[in-house]
Amino acid sequence: MKTTGLIVEYNPLHNGHEYHFLESKRVSGADGTIAVMSGQFLQRGEPAMVGKWARAEMALRMGVDLVLELPIAYSTQPAEWFAYGAVSALHATGIVDSLCFGSESGELQWLQAVADAMCDEPEAFQRALQDELKTGLPYPAAYSRAIARHLPGVDPSELAKPNNTLGLHYLIALQRLNSSIKPLTITRQKSGYNQTEITDQSIASATALRRILFERGTLEELVPFVPSGTMKVLQRETAVGRAPIEWEHYAKPLLLQLLHHSTHQLAELHEVTEGLEHRIKHVLPQLSLSGGSGRIVEQLIGLLKTKRYTRTKLQRMLLRILLNQTKAQLSPAVLRQGVPYLRVLGFSPAGRHLLKRMKHVSKVPIITNVNAASSEAYPFLQMDVQATSVYALGFDAATEHDLFRDYYEPPVQLSQSE
Repeated sequence: MKTTGLIVEYNPLHNGHEYHFLESKRVSGADGTIAVMSGQFLQRGEPAMVGKWARAEMALRMGVDLVLELPIAYSTQPAEWFAYGAVSALHATGIVDSLCFGSESGELQWLQAVADAMCDEPEAFQRALQDELKTGLPYPAAYSRAIARHLPGVDPSELAKPNNTLGLHYLIALQRLNSSIKPLTITRQKSGYNQTEITDQSIASATALRRILFERGTLEELVPFVPSGTMKVLQRETAVGRAPIEWEHYAKPLLLQLLHHSTHQLAELHEVTEGLEHRIKHVLPQLSLSGGSGRIVEQLIGLLKTKRYTRTKLQRMLLRILLNQTKAQLSPAVLRQGVPYLRVLGFSPAGRHLLKRMKHVSKVPIITNVNAASSEAYPFLQMDVQATSVYALGFDAATEHDLFRDYYEPPVQLSQSE
């Protein structure tokens, strides 16, 4: 039985994701699929618009067999560590034959050539990177330009495209883990990663779909762009006040953290770099808490943003502050060890068979039910439990079950007929 791996967020799962899923099975010849999915908070430093169990259900309804959670230690990181964590999870299962990712180019050969050259990050590249950073460029742009300087012929504009960038880091992670997983790529269709406008009758980016929800508050407009299973889950989660979720839901707890921490304490938190703790304290008195748009987090990001600091960088930083996650907890030495366990969020009947195979060959423990003892045993798991509690603060009326849902909620299971 061949198994292919997918690395996903599904925020929300839409027709473009379904196309990628079906093409992944076709090009890999796989019978089974395992998705490593981000939990309550995502790679760009944002809260998921709908929680992890709901998105796992969307994936299962589409046809994914097994959904594993990417720990928040990796899920809200820049491309290098996001990719490394996700690939380490697929590698740890012991049963994944291929990894199929979307890319703007749809061409694996040139990405693999760059990955081969960059796996050990040569000194010449490091010098070029530091030179580019000194010009004030944000890290992603500096990284792409440094590679182009180090490897003549590489187009930095192509490398800087979001899915190409992630694809490169998936390939580098496979090499660093000495994994036998075969990489495959599929061209992203009809809609760019961050495209805010809808230009097709059936495929739109998750960014565009979230924009519809947050600006116009209507689910009905999403119907042409998402599978029926996604719509069913979104309708249910919206009806009970668990969706749609955005950053502004966490303005007050974020402000509490920002006001409570000293500059020294802020500097100890992950992603608070290059003196940003001082900039934060400087702009806080400029926030307008009454009148205007009332969008406190949006105001804060606007005040903090510079050419050097992208919105994504600032969102990741604010998220680590909200969750009180330190540099020591998320150091390169810690992250380099890869995922220490595999947390199961959901599975189909076929996924149950994949789990049985994994139990014999997995390189790390498999966790299907979380309790206080298991969360204390794994610091990353404890972070995920805490993240779920904070995430629930964004609901219309959070219950104690919502706050500690990781302890109560078994993996999502769909019957053969669903």
